[in-house]
Amino acid sequence: MNRNVKYSIVVPLYNEAANVTALYVRLTQVMAGLDEPYEIVFVDDGSKDNTQETLYEIYESDSRVRIVTLRRNFGQTAALKAGFDVARGDIIISMDGDLQHDPEEIPSFVAKIDEGYDIVSGWRAQRRDRWLTRRLPSRIANWIMAKLSGVALHDFGTTFKAYRRETIQNVQLYGELHRFIPALAAWSGARITEVPINNPPRQNGKSNYGLSRTIHVFLDLLSTKFLLDYSTRPLHFFGPLGLMAMGAGTFIGFSLAFQKLVLHHEIMLQHGPLLFAAALLTLVGIQILCLGLVAEILSRTYYESQGKPIYVVRTMRSHDTQLTVAVHHKVSRMDRAIPADPVDNDLERFPGSDMRATG
Repeated sequence: MNRNVKYSIVVPLYNEAANVTALYVRLTQVMAGLDEPYEIVFVDDGSKDNTQETLYEIYESDSRVRIVTLRRNFGQTAALKAGFDVARGDIIISMDGDLQHDPEEIPSFVAKIDEGYDIVSGWRAQRRDRWLTRRLPSRIANWIMAKLSGVALHDFGTTFKAYRRETIQNVQLYGELHRFIPALAAWSGARITEVPINNPPRQNGKSNYGLSRTIHVFLDLLSTKFLLDYSTRPLHFFGPLGLMAMGAGTFIGFSLAFQKLVLHHEIMLQHGPLLFAAALLTLVGIQILCLGLVAEILSRTYYESQGKPIYVVRTMRSHDTQLTVAVHHKVSRMDRAIPADPVDNDLERFPGSDMRATG
């Protein structure tokens, strides 16, 4: 792997032909000021305009540009993951391609990384979006995410973030989980901070996001909360629910049995629905407990079959060299190394995409 690249800029694009050239120019100007080797990874997420042709023109003129073209529109999370997988820099910076993220603010992210943080997230403190359809839902969602994840960020939704390579490339992304990268990384002990950023209005094209994504964010929040807290012990989640349902059903059942056997009440006539509720609660409680046990088996299969540790080691010091090597080898099995110089027609590592890269 080429370790000479210090910074990787990952930019997912969808129908951004009008913005990509201006973004590229501004990025090169900013990165030249950092005076470190860098690369720009553009990910074309199935654009239907001239984004791909514009990218190829840029690619032909600059050896620091790499292009990943996905076969169709897979969504922002998949596009970001594709960029992260091919990025070679020690520090990976992601940002949108619509010019609503200022490249001139990249040095402030780098400065925070240099202070020792693993993730630096942008914070759109003064948003200029519509209040009802964008700002209000975003504020509510960010508050809920901060409370449930335990990560004190004001703005989870922005793509403008900087990561240490070892932090982001061990985070698996599915669905639309890119918003929850800080929460997922916090589980492994990542040190996270945020910096205020500008939020200039979009100059060209139209936004690809709307109010409808709020429901998706809420559902992703539930799945993220479950993964963070119960992925290694799912029975601790399902168990109390099952026991409560069984307990309620059993209590109602004994109460009705007492009335039938001791007080000689006509249970079916007087408490027929309650009797069915007792049976239903008992059966549901048993099913929930069985679901928890199945989830326990799946969890153990997931971790043990892939050799995934349930912990993450930051550093280790030991006079026993063999022990240090063994732990390092086990943790390193989670890493997926990317070849340093993939060629244009080498698509085996990236099924479903066309990749152009320069070394």
